[in-house]
Amino acid sequence: MSPSHSVRGALFYTMRIRDVDWDNWNPRETATLLFVIRDGQVLLIEKKRGLGAGKINGPGGRLEPDERPAECAVREVEEELGVTPTAVDHCGDLRFQFVDGHSILCHVYRASNCVGEARETDEAVPRWTALNNIPYAEMWADDIHWVPLMIDRQHFQGCFVLDGDTLLDHDVRVIESP
Repeated sequence: MSPSHSVRGALFYTMRIRDVDWDNWNPRETATLLFVIRDGQVLLIEKKRGLGAGKINGPGGRLEPDERPAECAVREVEEELGVTPTAVDHCGDLRFQFVDGHSILCHVYRASNCVGEARETDEAVPRWTALNNIPYAEMWADDIHWVPLMIDRQHFQGCFVLDGDTLLDHDVRVIESP
């Protein structure tokens, strides 16, 4: 860990990317996010409950037993917004390590359209947003580092260290498409 600051002589440490053994990292949870992008807009949600409640994000959630990530991504959009995404492509993978020990592997997908009309559910409020007006200040702090890559159809991998909502360190890389 890297020294961060001291208060009254006590030294506090901040976890950094280099403090995590990413080669042997094993997430506690696996999840997905899926962003529908069409006509210069992205379908976001205002999350009503669970991890990230109160934040703007893409629809998504945790994998169920024996479920593939792409299946989970579509299911979560259907459950959260009542629409079915079409032309779904995998964009990247994000590894989140929280200082409290929690860890999540998140598979990120992009769809070029959806069937149906997005509606509010008990989990989320739909929010079609212009691509040039994404509300990063209302989103997770990591989103600004990889959402533009997803919008530009680039493939990426990212590692993030967080203390609750606070982003402590990150490393995001554009990769060759799989």
